[in-house]
Amino acid sequence: MGKAIKLRKGYDINLVGKAEYVLTPLPMSDVVAIKPTDFKSVVPKLMVEVGQEVLAGQPVFFDKANPAIKVASPVSGEVAEIVRGEKRRILEIRIIPDRTDLRYLPYPQVDPIGLSREAIIERLLEGSCWNYIRQRPYTLIANPEDIPKGIFISCFDTAPLAPDIEYILDQEKESFQAGLAALQKLAPGRLHISLRGGADNKIRETDLAGIPSENIHYFQGPHPAGNVGVQIHHLSPIKKDEVVWYVQPQDVVIIGRLFREGRYRAERVVALTGSCVQAPQYFRVLPGQKLSSILDGRLKEGKLRIVQGNILTGATSSDDDFLSHYCNQLTVVPEGDEPEFLGWLLPGVDKLSLSRTYFSWLFPKRTYQLDTNMHGEERAFVMTGQYDQVLPMDIMPVMLLKAILAKDIERMEQLGIYEIAEEDFALCEFVCTSKIEVQRIISEGLEYVRTEG
Repeated sequence: MGKAIKLRKGYDINLVGKAEYVLTPLPMSDVVAIKPTDFKSVVPKLMVEVGQEVLAGQPVFFDKANPAIKVASPVSGEVAEIVRGEKRRILEIRIIPDRTDLRYLPYPQVDPIGLSREAIIERLLEGSCWNYIRQRPYTLIANPEDIPKGIFISCFDTAPLAPDIEYILDQEKESFQAGLAALQKLAPGRLHISLRGGADNKIRETDLAGIPSENIHYFQGPHPAGNVGVQIHHLSPIKKDEVVWYVQPQDVVIIGRLFREGRYRAERVVALTGSCVQAPQYFRVLPGQKLSSILDGRLKEGKLRIVQGNILTGATSSDDDFLSHYCNQLTVVPEGDEPEFLGWLLPGVDKLSLSRTYFSWLFPKRTYQLDTNMHGEERAFVMTGQYDQVLPMDIMPVMLLKAILAKDIERMEQLGIYEIAEEDFALCEFVCTSKIEVQRIISEGLEYVRTEG
């Protein structure tokens, strides 16, 4: 058995609107869009043109910096439009999908167990599935020429209203196991699986065929215990010039389909959550699908905030937008732009607070209907100790943030910049009395170290 780690720092934000265990397949929208902006630091070079017919799994662009890394169309159909922004930057590749069954670019069906590491890499690059393998530091698409220190997969999510990954994986166990077999070949003996500790865990070691028991780890504790970055920190901390890879569980399934089915079938399960959703549940959709095809008729009235992802780390979106490549969750909450009578002076048990300002601390299991109100504006950046209470990593968060603001690369490296990503500091931003944009600072710091370090 691998490590069993219990984390005490962190905080679970219990919100109204968790998805019920109902899975509904949705038809394709009239238009599907691939967004190069979903792929951090990728500079796209088009491989298709308007009016061209494409197959599902056919590459539509590659990365100029690494031409072997390609992104494929999730559907077959006709390229309808190339949407560009400033300086002709490619924002979207819009495709009108076939209205009947999708036509797939075929690949040989093969058991990854019998392939070499080089053959696995070649198949993943050829099948446009390599972009599902990302690296720390910097949360970029992994370089296939690197030898990673390890590959990490977190099979549970502790973020607010997060989808139940164990429930999703139960739908396609065989493809998940095939994906694991392929990833094992990329880092023999160094593929690490993290499961939820305690009785709530639904995934058994027998479901992870071929994974040595010493590489299966159990984490307990509040959010962000499910973050892969936190797990890497406790299992195999990243030092300078080291690289680790990580893969989302649903992306492991897509990789497994490439080998089992001989095709790039990109559909995924997305949880529609939040207090403004009439019946929160799961939907089987395609990446690039128009959000209106998921949201129409399923939301309550009022001013709403649509977020792709969870409420802490997701990106604000709209029903005219398209589902992002790595998105597993949609969250819809009240906008929160209405004034509140007396503000924080008005007591009540329906207000969430990590301190004992409100009586809500007496009810730790209570769920809340929160909106997006910031309850204040940015103030002086002061030492309060709040960040340390919710960050379960051996890192001094405020000192690291100040080193980033000072652009002191040597100090950043000493304080652990290579171990973190924006999502690991999301709770720090949530609890911050000074309303500091912590995740933005972390993002800028990582980019500065990557380009200047």
